[in-house]
Amino acid sequence: MIRISVYKLNKLPRSVRLRKIAKIFWETENLLVLNGVNSAFALPVDLQHISEILKLLAEDGTFPVSAREVIAEAGKTADEALRTGNTIPAMPALRRALNGVRHLLTAETGCFPADWDFLDGDGRLDPAKRKPFPGMQVYLEDIRSPFNVGAMFRAAESFGAEKLWLSPLCADPRHPRAERTAMGCTAILPWERLPAAPWQDDAVFFDPASVFALETGGEDLEHFPFPRRGVMIAGSEELGVSPAALAAADASLGRVSVPVFGAKGSLNVSVAFGIVMHAWAAVLNRTQTHS
Repeated sequence: MIRISVYKLNKLPRSVRLRKIAKIFWETENLLVLNGVNSAFALPVDLQHISEILKLLAEDGTFPVSAREVIAEAGKTADEALRTGNTIPAMPALRRALNGVRHLLTAETGCFPADWDFLDGDGRLDPAKRKPFPGMQVYLEDIRSPFNVGAMFRAAESFGAEKLWLSPLCADPRHPRAERTAMGCTAILPWERLPAAPWQDDAVFFDPASVFALETGGEDLEHFPFPRRGVMIAGSEELGVSPAALAAADASLGRVSVPVFGAKGSLNVSVAFGIVMHAWAAVLNRTQTHS
């Protein structure tokens, strides 16, 4: 963990000082998350140091009033944690306070956080916590953006997909941008890249009788008959699902669409994918509950 004295922080140029403090708070948040869930003892967080840093920030009169109020409240939280001791009950409030100040500092310096900078509930993903729906699978066809691939992995994992299939031209889930957007999901959700399109006569990778396509002009997702076991096809950002894949879907379970009411008339593929995955998961969950 970064350890810089308040004296040295005060000697740094303001923008550098704020970035260093943001980094210190980020590492402190991680420490609180990773050690604060199951620990029954005091945490190795230097509350005195944190309190002194917040006092240093409070002395910076260049912050707007709203920012100074956030810093002041965080200082009170740190002082209270210091007063009661470095114990577990004080940590959730401190983590939230430091998180608020950290984002304030990143905005102040123009270093806005990306999605992967946000901490999840336990700091890491546990494969044992996955409860996939057996037979719920997805085929990503020529999704070119690593960001979209990562977002779709994250949505698929969250809504219980058993496995993802990738077309030969789909962006690599191991691309840094995909991994950052997926926030660990590419490591725990089984996936496989196919050597050829599954619609070719000699390419049998999954049951062609149980596929459907996410595409405009299909049946409203509220009325679509989601299967207990099946493969949803999500196609290219620019071109949509390929004619061959659409033909396979039309010969099987058909097409599902997300109704929209704006002037744009369409959604980003990863957004639409997440909406439909949620709807499919809801149907499967109800089926399991009542079976």
